Amino acid sequence: MSGYDDNGSQLRNVLPFEAVPESLHGLRRRVRSQLLAWGMLTVADDAELVVTELATNVIKHVGEGAPATLVLEPVAERLRIELHDTDYRVPALASVSCEDECGRGLHLLAGVAVGWGTVLTSTGKAVWCELAANPEEQGRRVLRAEMALSWYRSEVGAAGPVQSRSTRMLEESATDLIADLLHWVAAQGGDPDDLLDRAQMHYEAEAA
Repeated sequence: MSGYDDNGSQLRNVLPFEAVPESLHGLRRRVRSQLLAWGMLTVADDAELVVTELATNVIKHVGEGAPATLVLEPVAERLRIELHDTDYRVPALASVSCEDECGRGLHLLAGVAVGWGTVLTSTGKAVWCELAANPEEQGRRVLRAEMALSWYRSEVGAAGPVQSRSTRMLEESATDLIADLLHWVAAQGGDPDDLLDRAQMHYEAEAA
């Protein structure tokens, strides 16, 4: 099942599958084939890795043989990946360790995705993420910020980004993190205002 625009160009690729270990190879192959058709092979390796981790989590935590659906969709300069399953339980980054298999998948998602989260649906949930279509241009700053923000939220006991796609919630956490950094600068005898000015100058120069 796929979506098309007025010119017949494919906009979404919807891939229902049975969550069993034997399906993973075929799922990766179909992902790469679709990204080739869209001219997005630069993100294929990360996409295959993310899809494998998400599908494996369905097998482990929803049940082997459970019905699931993978959705791929190019959005602006990003690739959106959604993994739908029939379980309403929402994974929480703060409740798992890096040694835990589910936790490893979530930390990996935080490390490679530009944005990610979980949304409840009428039949269960969907874990989603967005990958930069051209990681070389996107750079690593956004990815490092995602990882730092995820760690910070777990340290302060807040719900991780995986539990909501609310931009406002993430911006509030980023504000708290910046405020803590300013406190640290002041405690070291530095000037918080000067730090903000220099960070703004660096951001504007790089954005330009």
